[in-house]
Amino acid sequence: MKKIGLAEGGGGSATNKFIKELFISRLGNDASEKMPDAAHVETDGRTAFTTDGFVVRPEFFPGGNIGKLAVCGTVNDLAVSGAKAEYLSLGVIIPEGYEAERLEKIVDAIAETAKRAGVKIVCGDTKVVEKGAVDGLFINTAGIGRVVNDWTVFENIKDGDAVILTSDMARHGMSVLLARGELGFEGNIESDCAPLNKMLEALHEYDVHFCRDATRGGVAAVLNEIADGAKKGFLIHEADLPLRQDVGNLCEILGFDPLSVANEGLAVILVSASDASHVIEKLKNFEEGRNACVVGFVNGAGRVILETAVGGRRVVDMPAGELLPRIC
Repeated sequence: MKKIGLAEGGGGSATNKFIKELFISRLGNDASEKMPDAAHVETDGRTAFTTDGFVVRPEFFPGGNIGKLAVCGTVNDLAVSGAKAEYLSLGVIIPEGYEAERLEKIVDAIAETAKRAGVKIVCGDTKVVEKGAVDGLFINTAGIGRVVNDWTVFENIKDGDAVILTSDMARHGMSVLLARGELGFEGNIESDCAPLNKMLEALHEYDVHFCRDATRGGVAAVLNEIADGAKKGFLIHEADLPLRQDVGNLCEILGFDPLSVANEGLAVILVSASDASHVIEKLKNFEEGRNACVVGFVNGAGRVILETAVGGRRVVDMPAGELLPRIC
């Protein structure tokens, strides 16, 4: 089985051949196929720019792999900000001896996900480091998009705004945890990893006040970040939270709060109450939004409060520490 050697990262003919055969053949476009030092791209109006690093272990998990995750993560960061994602960069750090076939599957996933999201990967870089320097593949992506609406402004949030979750919670974190094989039992939970940009672009006609994707720290982290930034409180109804039974059961066994578990295909949307039903209807037209629902409302100044299924109330705090390391 072919393995990646240091020569593939040395900058010479082996590097050229490696990049053309493995990356350009799958990801090439007008901006990247000539392998320039910098891609020249067209942008109109105000530009959104983001970057992210990916170190997930294991690199392959039900519903995705590190390549799919890298594209989804950066595309979604642009989309939830109110921008139309257009261009990505791709940086890959590869350990010496890495299986070429494994890398090909990851790059295939990058190409497939970029095509699904309608974005171009226009520049990139690869480095091969000596065996033992890293414990697997690392990926960095940066993204550029055109701002359509600014969904990042805390001051736009109003008392009474509806809180919408676009999908069910905690699948990514539980999927990756099961894939590590450290629990002593197996499960069949697929990550929710998906590009959300096409779905979110359909919401620009509505009165969306704020949007953020609930990755590390889950929904709890997002709501607490908003509460702190906007000086607003939330009342969330536990009975309305979208949670698959198998995911909820696993969280209960392991002592995890599903609100604090990572997602990779879930956005938290704050929208005027009058538009909430229309937004839900629109979201349900997309596979990624089929489980979308209103889970609560902005409720004056204060904290994030969960009304439990039995009628009690508890504070939902910002998750402390690293609940599940290296899940993205």
